[in-house]
Amino acid sequence: MSRLLFLAAIVALVYLLLKSYRRSPRKPHTPEATEDMVCCAYCGVNLPKSESLLADGKRYCNEAHRRLHSGDQAD
Repeated sequence: MSRLLFLAAIVALVYLLLKSYRRSPRKPHTPEATEDMVCCAYCGVNLPKSESLLADGKRYCNEAHRRLHSGDQAD
C-alpha cells in the first residue's frame, strides 16, 4: 500500500512540473540594448555615453566638472 501511495505522489509531482512548464511563456532570450560607458575626465565616474558631455575630446559627467577641468571658473 505504501508503494502505491509513493508512486501516486511521484506521478502527481511529475504532472504538476509538466503543467507549470507548459504554462510558462517560451520567449526567446534577446539581450537588451547596451550602451558604451565612458569615464569622466575630472572625477573618474563611469556613466553612459549618451549622458556625458563632450568637450575638447574629453567626456565629463556634468557641466561643473567640464568647467573645473578646463580651468573655466566663470559662473
